[in-house]
Amino acid sequence: MQHTNWIQAAPGVWKMTVGSPEGLTPLTCLNRQPRTEAMAAMPEMPLPLNENETELLPLSAGGSLLSFPLDISEELYGMGLQFMRMNQRGRTRYLRVNSDPKQDTGETHAPASFLVSGKGYGILVDSARAVTFYCGSALRQQEGASVQARDRNTDRSWKATPVSDRLEIRLPQEGAAVYLFAGPGMLDVMRRYNLFCGGGVLPPRWGLGFWHRVPTLFRDAEVEQEAMEFRARDIPCDVIGLEPGWHSASYPVTYEWDRDRFPDPAGFVSRMKEAGFQINLWEHPYVSPESGLFGPMQPLSGNYSVWGGLAPDYALEEARELYTAQHDREHVSLGTSGYKLDECDGSELTRNSWMFPPHASFPSGHDGEQMRQLYGLLLQDMTDRLYRKKNRRTYGLVRASNAGASNLPYVLYSDLYDHRQFVRALCNASFSGLLWSPEVRRADSAEDWVRRMQTVCFSPLAMLNAWGDGVKPWSFPEVEPIIRHYIRLRMRLLPYLYTVFAEYEAKGTPPFQAMPLVLAGEKQMNGESEETAGDTREGFNTAEGAYGLQAGREWDDQFCIGRDLLIAPLFAGESGREVLLPKGVWYEAETGVRHEGDQIIHMDCPLERFPLFVREGAIIPMMPALNHVPEGMQEIPVEMIHFGTMPGRSMLYDDDGETFDYEKNGGCWRKLTVNQAVDGKFSGTAEEGGPACRYRITGWRFGQTRLPLE
Repeated sequence: MQHTNWIQAAPGVWKMTVGSPEGLTPLTCLNRQPRTEAMAAMPEMPLPLNENETELLPLSAGGSLLSFPLDISEELYGMGLQFMRMNQRGRTRYLRVNSDPKQDTGETHAPASFLVSGKGYGILVDSARAVTFYCGSALRQQEGASVQARDRNTDRSWKATPVSDRLEIRLPQEGAAVYLFAGPGMLDVMRRYNLFCGGGVLPPRWGLGFWHRVPTLFRDAEVEQEAMEFRARDIPCDVIGLEPGWHSASYPVTYEWDRDRFPDPAGFVSRMKEAGFQINLWEHPYVSPESGLFGPMQPLSGNYSVWGGLAPDYALEEARELYTAQHDREHVSLGTSGYKLDECDGSELTRNSWMFPPHASFPSGHDGEQMRQLYGLLLQDMTDRLYRKKNRRTYGLVRASNAGASNLPYVLYSDLYDHRQFVRALCNASFSGLLWSPEVRRADSAEDWVRRMQTVCFSPLAMLNAWGDGVKPWSFPEVEPIIRHYIRLRMRLLPYLYTVFAEYEAKGTPPFQAMPLVLAGEKQMNGESEETAGDTREGFNTAEGAYGLQAGREWDDQFCIGRDLLIAPLFAGESGREVLLPKGVWYEAETGVRHEGDQIIHMDCPLERFPLFVREGAIIPMMPALNHVPEGMQEIPVEMIHFGTMPGRSMLYDDDGETFDYEKNGGCWRKLTVNQAVDGKFSGTAEEGGPACRYRITGWRFGQTRLPLE
């Protein structure tokens, strides 16, 4: 056994180097600078683990095993975009990039090798190799282990996964850099991790509006006609996405406009922008022989093809320059707003198998395993830097990512389509510096349609993807008013959403938070046994609480946006659900019903309502439900909605919504305060805004119990 040697790398962060790590890793390929000033403003913390209890063991097959102690009830979260469960304790996680995971192995679109413990520390393995975490899933043969032996024939306490007191991480043969992040709580860990990776992302304001992707083979006139139908029906929409048919050839792709479907790309983009629509372009990384990029990129690509196209080596600066120059000339200079980066993950978990193999070689000297783990990161980074050079923010979609991605302006998606898994993925993304969109593509019924659309309207990217099914918000006419209401409500809440993302950018605070992060610092709530936990309302002990034990209900079907909005999605077939409310008082945002927190409540919800709660004392800024986000420095009226009977304190962030000028001038942060006089009357104040402020505060509503109607 070797001794571990941790060296402080940043405030609250320690680093250990094992072996001789390879130079290309998630952190090195992105090369984001840690936000040390913001990290230094957090509470000073010591090394979060006892070095004497940390083991580093050489393995006979090569590589090392890093081992940490686990408490018997310690929960483990994170490890990227996981769909099957939230608490990973007792599971083995093989963290390889792979599309559409239908098995609970750890393989996923974004397998970040970052783990967060319920005890308030985090561990990151910075490697371009597929790392395996044994999250208390492997029991060593040692003194005391034999007491867990049970006779399965007669003992109902027998467990398929015995309780292990060690977290073990199998490191790559070459070694790796390992980082420890201090708390004291899990939310503090996440803030340190996100800040260490460069801080969170602040999307352009239009990126938080509603998105609609049109069918694959739509022509320009069909796209414009469908877009204008949004305006005619008074449904807000900011972004129109084009799918593979905009390419002159796809699978593999050319990155060049099809001149039959889009004879005048510049004119098309200009007309759409005049109508208030941004254009987002679908693509994938594999270059068609019909593309003008094929010849120059051929010597800069791997030795295996994907779909007959090139897999460029984007670890090479020359390949990156070719890609960005072509994209600038053909797309960005025309005014397109960003990309949907598809199929940069590969597949062995579906009925198809495609991708370059691990033994593929690339001109940079890296192999297929490394490139596959990093392909999504490299594509995100190239396009982000391209827009940054133009002083334009972008926001897009990506199907593969990894550790260190919090600063990248991309939201993950998948070809999976289980609604509950989509919500669980949204929760899990908050433990890894990732964003996730539970996009809507189709529905089995009007009820399923409404429940999916309600969920997506309270997500990091609200999108209807009609690429294959041709659906529209009005596809179920009988519920069109409900759909319109929630899309418009998202637009009205945009100042709140934008402020939450600004907190992410500046302080690393996840904008969307799973319940363990929300409850950090509050009384942990313990569930019943595995057989009964979560089965009925009576099955929970609300006096002791209902959160925490591995066998209990995980509450992976609800989350918070910022600190003041709680979202508890409903699924088809449900007319109500149980909701876990944190401490304090909470109001049903659309009915005004008041609930004491720190308990589980049951909420009945007809189809036209959605379980949305607002915390007492919250100050929610709301704007009109505009058809699209105004451009430039056009003034936006905002009304302040104060909730409940308590005074409140909050912040409102603003800037031009489009450029990176906020990095120089700091944007416009305004402190909002609601005070209560001796006679019980409330008054509100907002600090004066600077030149970067577009919001004009039109008034205040005090003591509200519900969001105002339009």
